[in-house]
Amino acid sequence: MDNFSSHFSTKLHAFSRYLLAFVKWTAISLLCGVPIGLVGWCFHELVEKATGFRQQNSWIIWLLPVAGVIIALLYRVCGMEKDGGINTVLSSIRTGEPVPIRMAPLIFVSTVLTHLFGGSSGREGAALQLGGSIAAQFGRWIRLNEKDLHCITLCGMSAAFAALFGTPLTAAVFAMEVVNVGHMFYAAIVPCIFSALIGAGVAGQLGAIPTSFSVSGIPVLAVQTAIQAAVLGILCAAVSILFCVSMHTASRLYKRFLPDTLIRAAAGGLIVALLTLVVGTHDYNGAGMDVITRAVAGDAVPWAFLLKILFTALTLGAGFRGGEIVPAFFIGATFGNAAGALLGLDPSFGAALGIAAVFCGVLNCPLASLLLCLELFGGSGMPLFALAIAVSYMLSGYFGLYSSQRFFFSKTEHVEINRAAD
Repeated sequence: MDNFSSHFSTKLHAFSRYLLAFVKWTAISLLCGVPIGLVGWCFHELVEKATGFRQQNSWIIWLLPVAGVIIALLYRVCGMEKDGGINTVLSSIRTGEPVPIRMAPLIFVSTVLTHLFGGSSGREGAALQLGGSIAAQFGRWIRLNEKDLHCITLCGMSAAFAALFGTPLTAAVFAMEVVNVGHMFYAAIVPCIFSALIGAGVAGQLGAIPTSFSVSGIPVLAVQTAIQAAVLGILCAAVSILFCVSMHTASRLYKRFLPDTLIRAAAGGLIVALLTLVVGTHDYNGAGMDVITRAVAGDAVPWAFLLKILFTALTLGAGFRGGEIVPAFFIGATFGNAAGALLGLDPSFGAALGIAAVFCGVLNCPLASLLLCLELFGGSGMPLFALAIAVSYMLSGYFGLYSSQRFFFSKTEHVEINRAAD
């Protein structure tokens, strides 16, 4: 009887610890998710208004060099000239280096300026920085220990990503998966999911519409369609590598030939403005969500993905701010539309496959990519999406958009490698 009582007491004590941890992180998720969801909604609204103004006043592109100088000056004055953006947030989760709270207003303002004046960038990278820096500061205010600070930073990333896109499942898993590939922070699963759901819920209550696409021509799983999806996954892996290499190369070349950040930003803005004039369309300025929508509807220019890679590399490499995920959607959608049609797939379905496969290829997050398909496209065709994602993940190697991302395991064998992304 004594042994039974002792065993029961031990189990009860363990359960009480789990319950206390659950209550603690539920409260933190609520306190974290609500304000970050509100900030994410405000950020989304301002970016949308900036985009709308730019589309109605196309002449504003010629002020892009001025906007670049303003952004560079803001970072210089705030002592953040060497800020690594999302890489800083990812490194902090692994190393414990504090994320400065001034990152939040800087990335907020600079991303809106980038979109207002026509730089080619996304918004989710900014949202991840916003959420991560705000949550980390909140964690310091309530005196969390170092390990809990890592967890609350992931919560902030989840809440901001979910508020912006309306994809809470993707947001939660992405935050846990992106830092260390192959070594997810499962201890953060409850707070990340809670924060993501709260962030998306707050933004939804304020009128934000979740991102989603209507995909047509989704085939049934068969030998032929499996081969088509796998081949498209191979091609998307190559496109992912091209995107990553272009982004890193542009940044290195800018720094080599234009070491002063003010001159670099002005020159980059002028190059993008002139390139816009040359191509004769503003499709490649801003995030390009309208182009993505058209591509998923079946209409895309075959070479659009190459131009988006060029515009985005020239913009972000020069020091403008934003993110790379929506540009990756653009690249995947336009490439998948064209390549899918050549492979015999419906262009709409090819575009959806391209979004998922390129997203996975540049960010190395296969589980988040699968959930992205579920939340963006619905549940149809999931085996084919999974196939394209798996192939792209493996064949994209160790390339990645975020240099602070680390790979804990090899992609080809069960071996620990613990190496940084290329």
